[in-house]
Amino acid sequence: MNKRDYYEVLGLSKSASPEEIKKAYRKLSKQYHPDINKAADAEDKFKEISEAYEVLSDDQKRAQYDQFGHAGPNQGFGGGGDGFGFEDIFSSFFGGGGGSRRRDPNAPRKGDDLQYSMTIEFEEAVFGKEKEIEIAKEETCDTCSGSGAKPGTHPEKCSQCNGAGQVNVTQDTPFGRIQTKRACNHCHGAGKIIKDKCSTCHGRGTVNKRKKIKVTIPAGVDDGQQLRVSGQGEPGINGGPAGDLYIVFRVKADPRFERDGDDIYYELPLTYAQAALGDEIEVPTVQGKVKLKIPAGTQSQTKFRLKGKGVKNVHGYGVGDQHVIVKVITPKKLTEKQKQLLREFAEISGDIPEEQGSSLFDKIKKTLKGE
Repeated sequence: MNKRDYYEVLGLSKSASPEEIKKAYRKLSKQYHPDINKAADAEDKFKEISEAYEVLSDDQKRAQYDQFGHAGPNQGFGGGGDGFGFEDIFSSFFGGGGGSRRRDPNAPRKGDDLQYSMTIEFEEAVFGKEKEIEIAKEETCDTCSGSGAKPGTHPEKCSQCNGAGQVNVTQDTPFGRIQTKRACNHCHGAGKIIKDKCSTCHGRGTVNKRKKIKVTIPAGVDDGQQLRVSGQGEPGINGGPAGDLYIVFRVKADPRFERDGDDIYYELPLTYAQAALGDEIEVPTVQGKVKLKIPAGTQSQTKFRLKGKGVKNVHGYGVGDQHVIVKVITPKKLTEKQKQLLREFAEISGDIPEEQGSSLFDKIKKTLKGE
């Protein structure tokens, strides 16, 4: 029987990261678990998904699969899928290999980590804030306290592997008789059997819930940075600690300010008069308005620094500055009086421009006056 491509089974591309592989497996395994999905083909799909994950989640097996296809992870001298492979050969000579690396199924294990994307306002990122979020996550089943068994009953030790989750398999090879370890087919590597499953979680020991969590946004956090909330990930296995929740911040843009690290940039519009004669004006900052003296003769693109008016460093390394960049605004519409004053100014400066939009009559008058 031809097997489907493992990447196709998990709905992934061949460039998928380990995190994407794990995420796809968790989603599909929950969807097709025989205790939840009662479709006739659910069990077969669940086995297919588990087989694909077992190969793609192991760097060595994945490399073999990418090179040799389905023959890769179980490559044997006879071509049989259950024959011993190169990994088993190294195991027999150097001790260990895939069998000895398999972790104890009954050992406490940390739960999976979760990720949440939070969009916040510009000022919330600058000053920090406490917010409440709601996430969907697995929680220990209250009915069975995480055992997966019906209340009043307990999971039983697997009689086939005696609770080890693994069984020894002896194979005759051209190198002699080799003994390897394989996951127990009876308990699927769990080391225990649940005969009477919990009616709430159907033997999983966890249920999916929506949980509200209070999060303190640290002052100075920037777009793309993340915060680890310890113990708010998926519940641990066999009494292990819960995973962590990683919150990735997305900061909205502000119409007035632009941020670069801990510094803030602000574009200040000035008129010709303000730039030429100088002025004292109020400039907005994230901490409120401050007065700024504009020296006479200030040019466009001149920069002023407001020390300490930037963003507090998220790691506590001081405070940034605000940089004010001058932009001299050219008026688009002028009254006749304004035009005349500018002409007089130009005449005094010795720089009389050829005005665009002047009528032929205006040009004749200038010529007669000797202008």
